[in-house]
Amino acid sequence: MSNRADQTNVRWWEYPWYLLVSTFLLLVGLVLFAVSLLVRAFGSMKRIKTYLFGLLVVAAATVAWAGYSYYHQVDLGDRVAPIIIESGASFESVANELLVAGIVESRLTLKLAARWFGTDRKLTPGRYDFKGENSCRSVLRKFCEADFVRIKVTVPEGATLWQVAAILAEKLDHDSTEVMSVVKDTISLKKMGLPSLEGYLFPETYFFPWGADAKDAVEEMVAMHRSMTDSIWPEHLPMDLSRDEIIRLASIIEAETGLDSERVIVASVYTNRLRANMKLDADPTVVYGLGGLDRPLYRKDLERDTPYNTYLRKGLPPTAINSPGLASIKAALLPQETEYLYFVADNKGGHRFSRTNAEHNRARREIQAARENN
Repeated sequence: MSNRADQTNVRWWEYPWYLLVSTFLLLVGLVLFAVSLLVRAFGSMKRIKTYLFGLLVVAAATVAWAGYSYYHQVDLGDRVAPIIIESGASFESVANELLVAGIVESRLTLKLAARWFGTDRKLTPGRYDFKGENSCRSVLRKFCEADFVRIKVTVPEGATLWQVAAILAEKLDHDSTEVMSVVKDTISLKKMGLPSLEGYLFPETYFFPWGADAKDAVEEMVAMHRSMTDSIWPEHLPMDLSRDEIIRLASIIEAETGLDSERVIVASVYTNRLRANMKLDADPTVVYGLGGLDRPLYRKDLERDTPYNTYLRKGLPPTAINSPGLASIKAALLPQETEYLYFVADNKGGHRFSRTNAEHNRARREIQAARENN
């Protein structure tokens, strides 16, 4: 969120001077007005000078008190004092909370300065944490800049829907069941025009305001997905796939390799298989269909029929299987032209690609032998 002071081309440190100068000029005007009244009432310059001197002393004392009260700092020490501003909260209630929490010592100064700068009419809801030394000036600056607490939430590439829900539940302090009900809400999906949220919660680092609900977080992630991908869609998609099918393919690519140099090659393997009407035989889809596994994939798992078992069913899975990053989506849109139909992990962080089943089996034997020798 941008600094309001910057929007008006006025630096934050100039505001106190404007306040003091304006207050002084106002007092000078009042003094001159009082002098004119005294001249009419008394006509004696000696008496007028006496009254004028008294007024100037009062004016100087008032300005000095205002400056001291505005700049005077209160040290909270090691304590962190949170102030929560609800939507529609009055500045009167906020000033009371600041006073009770010991963040400021003069509620009057705070309210007058807030009224002068208009801060009392522009409060941004959120949680504001105060620590160390604070003054009326620093408090109003914090409100003016909407410097409220933001929760850092990182969604890694390849995270599944339930993993994202767990991250949101932990970081935003929500119940995981509640979050899952949000991500599976069919009404919200219909409004967003999505068949599923899987694949559309863009992997990125987000900063959500304290107290944000899961629905707002999900909507922001979907909006991020759209803003990051809107410009990359070509007029004609490869193999006449739909955008959703591209996202499904990208999620498989994301799950298969973390190497940017391999993504387009992995993409070519699966597009070649789709063209040849072959089953994809993608291990990650089987794992997803089984609800995720905390162990290696066994041969018997490949025989368990789920909508996501691409060893038993042709074509792409019914939804994406994770949140693919931009690199995997681009790879799905523009795969490298190869004749590869198979690949196997080489135990070095990458894969060996093959054109035929015979080449593939030979590569597997060589990799197995190398593993045993090591």
